[in-house]
Amino acid sequence: MIVILKQNAEQNEVNALLKQLEDMGFDHHYSKGENSAIVGIIGDTSTLDTDDLKTIDVVADVKRVSEPFKLANRKFHPDNSIFNIAGRTVGEGHFSVIAGPCSVETVPQMTETAEAVKKSGASFLRGGAFKPRTSPYSFQGLGEEGLKYLREAADENGMDVITEVMDDEHVELVGKYTDFFQIGARNMQNFSLLKEVGKTNIPVALKRGMSATIDDVLNAAEYIAAGGNNQIILIERGIRTFDNKYTRNTFDVGAVPVLQQLTHYPVIVDPSHAAGVWDLVTPLAQAGVAAGASGLIVEIHDDPEHAFSDGPQALKPDTFKEMARRCEEIHKVVSAWK
Repeated sequence: MIVILKQNAEQNEVNALLKQLEDMGFDHHYSKGENSAIVGIIGDTSTLDTDDLKTIDVVADVKRVSEPFKLANRKFHPDNSIFNIAGRTVGEGHFSVIAGPCSVETVPQMTETAEAVKKSGASFLRGGAFKPRTSPYSFQGLGEEGLKYLREAADENGMDVITEVMDDEHVELVGKYTDFFQIGARNMQNFSLLKEVGKTNIPVALKRGMSATIDDVLNAAEYIAAGGNNQIILIERGIRTFDNKYTRNTFDVGAVPVLQQLTHYPVIVDPSHAAGVWDLVTPLAQAGVAAGASGLIVEIHDDPEHAFSDGPQALKPDTFKEMARRCEEIHKVVSAWK
């Protein structure tokens, strides 16, 4: 349920309303924008009479929200979310580029990769230390040793770290090394994990699951937000459809503007996992940015043929540099249209 406040509402009147809701056993989210202020009421509001609420002096209108996701809902938070990660701004006009290998392999690999992506304009260094692989016999990651390699390479180049956390038991460990948790597609509905990262104050990049609907990913984000962590970005990385002959997944470019209509969280795209082959990554990245994405997360590797994982979809540094340049130009054009 959303309570729309009058434009001339005094803060003491607003505080009195919030206190009244708390006394009734409801949680709430107060959001004040440039032109309006609202209170999102969280909980079972079936017992609340909207007509009674409308009689309160500070209330202009009351609307029920039918969607199951509340904190993630733009109706609850009309303005786009903007937050800082280690001094870097994410969301609302700020274009974020995240790049690095699928897997952390060696110290030299991470050092050279960090230097390359930094020169190309990326602010965040990615790399997997814990890898959820389809086969149990595939490389599973270096664990904490890999986290150390990743952190050291990022620090040496003035970058921030984003890395995947796979298990709720790993949250504390991974949190020691990362600036940004990544929840992978396979774990999008790992509710124990979502709840655990929701208890932290570390931002979360949530990937859409391979077979997930738009509502599915928003409800997954709601699990994180319900724990108190509202620093969330959503990642469109392609979904499985009937045709995966030419691409690894089907890139749902339409999900970008749809999500931006439904939620206030920033939306970025992962063209690497959508494409599955390196020569399709750049055109898919361009399409995602043209659709309004707030950033990119891309896999790169200096020797893709010998990568421990996902080599076929990894860009070499020079190719990544050109892709990043093109996408930055597209973002400037799209931003000028808004």
